[in-house]
Amino acid sequence: MTRKKLTGKQKAAVLFISLGPELSSSIMKQLSDEDIESVSYEIANMDVVDAAVQEEVVAEFLEMFEVQHYLLKGGVQYAKQILEKTLGVNKANEYIRKLTAAAKQHPFSGLRKTDPKYLLNFIENEHPQAIALILSYLDPDQSAAVLGALPQEKQANVAKRIATTDTISPEVVKEVESVLEKKLSTISSEKFSFAGGIQSVVDILNRVDRGTERTIIETLEQEDPELADDIRDRMFVFEDINTLDDVAIRRTLREVDMKDLSKGLKGASETLLNRILQNMSARAGEMLQEEMDFLGPIRLREVEEAQQSIVQVIRRLDEAGEIIISRGGEDEVVV
Repeated sequence: MTRKKLTGKQKAAVLFISLGPELSSSIMKQLSDEDIESVSYEIANMDVVDAAVQEEVVAEFLEMFEVQHYLLKGGVQYAKQILEKTLGVNKANEYIRKLTAAAKQHPFSGLRKTDPKYLLNFIENEHPQAIALILSYLDPDQSAAVLGALPQEKQANVAKRIATTDTISPEVVKEVESVLEKKLSTISSEKFSFAGGIQSVVDILNRVDRGTERTIIETLEQEDPELADDIRDRMFVFEDINTLDDVAIRRTLREVDMKDLSKGLKGASETLLNRILQNMSARAGEMLQEEMDFLGPIRLREVEEAQQSIVQVIRRLDEAGEIIISRGGEDEVVV
């Protein structure tokens, strides 16, 4: 690709090519499916990228990154003052315009750098639905800190609203955001904005302390048992066994049915299989592998059912205090 006016997606494609496959793949995971598809299309349609074009795109990216840093550090006026001194008035205004326009597409983006303690004071008296909406858009660690600090009678209510929220009208988002962030423009897109859902509340609950998690789940069990089960099933999945320590794995192996284990491991990663074998005697490991070979191909449904049975054993042991499932934001274990 030679020098010419590039679109934003073409510039992104040039940047990904410049960064290489490993780093680019890590960044792409943060993009929406639509953006991944469009940028991948541009990459596929580029044959040779001119070195001068590549240099210009990378330089522009670094400048934009620096502008964003100034915006986050001191706001628009601070960024403008710094950039006018280094890039000139016209260039500074151009970059500020681009980044503030991008900010309009992400509701509550101005709250993402706010300390959770301050944010709690800011929203704790809002209606639970408004709190749920805000937490759905924030970083899960930030949301977990706020949810854990809410009064207990509000925690489960907010968690339930996050889990049961599917689509949000832009008018509703606009109304809530206008109260909380008067300095930010609101969503202009006519499309519905996706927020919340079961996975959203799972991401948050996986980061709160165990006491908060237990309170919320127990309350939801009384109000909506099916929702509580859905949330619980997603909070610890079979591959998460890798996050357990060896003592917990060995304790779990004493409880699980070996037929379930052999079936469950048919759909597991090699890393997890090796971890299980490392915590078994040589003879038991041989028997397990023989059982897996004997089973041959089995239905995915059977694999998932076996895995879920093992996960239920692990959660039961965790609730009984016999093993520990790691939680974000939880006190360290003292031995």
